[in-house]
Amino acid sequence: MTINEYNLAVDNYADRLYRFVLKSCKDVHMAEDIVQDSYEKLWKNHKNVDGAKAKSYLFTTAYHTMIDRLRKEKRSSLADDMSLQEEGYENNYTDLKEILNEALNKLPEIQRMVVLLRDYEGYNYKEIGELTNLNESQVKVYIYRARIFLKKYIGSIEAVA
Repeated sequence: MTINEYNLAVDNYADRLYRFVLKSCKDVHMAEDIVQDSYEKLWKNHKNVDGAKAKSYLFTTAYHTMIDRLRKEKRSSLADDMSLQEEGYENNYTDLKEILNEALNKLPEIQRMVVLLRDYEGYNYKEIGELTNLNESQVKVYIYRARIFLKKYIGSIEAVA
């Protein structure tokens, strides 16, 4: 990969990479750090990366970095939460977007990632498989299961309104 190809990758993919990570982790600072780390890793390996595959490299790197950080945070927050009791509260939503975000957050990590890549970012099954190291049929199964869950969770529009 040349310097020009690297700069082109920054121009072409930085915003989409940031949106993908932010939508998944819901933390602006973490998303910025992950995108920066991904570009740093790309630069460190620029001699080994084909310029035409920079997009795939960036999204795969960002995905794995995000999963690692989320798992690390989950482990540390579980230890903190063991001492605290969760308080129950009633959810009275009128905004469909809030309900959808709540439903997405209840999905297992891998299902949430593939649904976001497919429906939010517009990748096809093959591209999602390359980004997540899954085969195409696994991607389809995860997306199917996630959509079934979302449909059951959200219910009908009449129940939401």
